[in-house]
Amino acid sequence: MILISTIAVLLTCHNRRDKTIQCVTALYEQAGLEESYSIDVFLVDDASNDGTGEAVKNEFPQVYIIQGNGNLYWNRGMHLAWETAAAAKDFDCYLWLNDDTFLKKNAFQILLKEKFPSAIVCGTTKSQLDQKATYGGYNNTLRKLVLPNGDYQRSDYCNGNCVLIPKEVFRKVGNLDPIFHHAVGDFDYSLRARKMGIEILVAPDYIGTCESHDFVPKWRNTSVGLRKRLQNLYTASSGCYPPEFFVFDKRHNGLVVACFHYITIHLRAIVPALWKLKQ
Repeated sequence: MILISTIAVLLTCHNRRDKTIQCVTALYEQAGLEESYSIDVFLVDDASNDGTGEAVKNEFPQVYIIQGNGNLYWNRGMHLAWETAAAAKDFDCYLWLNDDTFLKKNAFQILLKEKFPSAIVCGTTKSQLDQKATYGGYNNTLRKLVLPNGDYQRSDYCNGNCVLIPKEVFRKVGNLDPIFHHAVGDFDYSLRARKMGIEILVAPDYIGTCESHDFVPKWRNTSVGLRKRLQNLYTASSGCYPPEFFVFDKRHNGLVVACFHYITIHLRAIVPALWKLKQ
C-alpha cells in the first residue's frame, strides 16, 4: 500500500444521527489508520435538530464540526466542508463520504492500493440487503455502474458517496460548484474533471454498503396532487430542481438538450402517468 500521509474526510449531515455515528465509527476503525495514513474529519451539521453534531462531538471529539444554516443540502454542505478543510491544512487527499455510507475495515486500503496523484478514485457501494451495487462510477455509453473486478477501471462520471481526490486534482479542478444545492454536484465535478483530462477510476473492490435511494419522488408520483407535485419539483432536494438542473444540462449536454429536458421535466410532473411509473 502506498503511503498517503494526510487525508481530509468530508461529510455533511442533517437529522440522521444514528447513521452518521455509524458512518464515523466505521471511518475510525479503518485498517492501517495512523500507521499508513492519518485522517482529519470535517463534518458539516446542516442545522440538525436531532442532536447529530453534538452526538458526533461527544463520541469523536477530534472531528471538526462545522455548523450549517439548514439550507445547504448535500452539495453546498460538502462545498463548505471542503473549503474549511483546504483552509486548515495542505492535505494530500480529500475524501468525499456520505453519512449513510458504511465503510468496510479495509476500504482505505482498497482506495489506496495504488497511487494515482492525478486521478480521482471512486469507491463502489452495495446494498446490505441484496448485495447489489448501488453507487459508484458510471459507464456513460452503457448508462450503468462499472462493477469492481479486481483492477482499477475507467469511468465517465461518479456518485459522491465515497470519492478520493488527490490535492493535484483539487488544485486543478477546485471545489464543488455551490450553484447546486443538493443533486448533480458530484456528477458535475467528475464531468468537469474529465474535460480537463483527469481520469475517474473505479476502485478494484467494493468499499462498503449504502442502500439505494431509488424511489419515485413526490413530483412524479400520480398519487400526489398536481399542485403538490409542482411544489416538490421546485425544492432543492427534488433531484431535478429545474433552475439548477438546467445549468448542469447546458454545461455538459448543450443548450438544445437543456431546453428539451427543462420542458420534459415539467411534463413529467404534470402528467407522470405518461412515463408508466411504478407506484
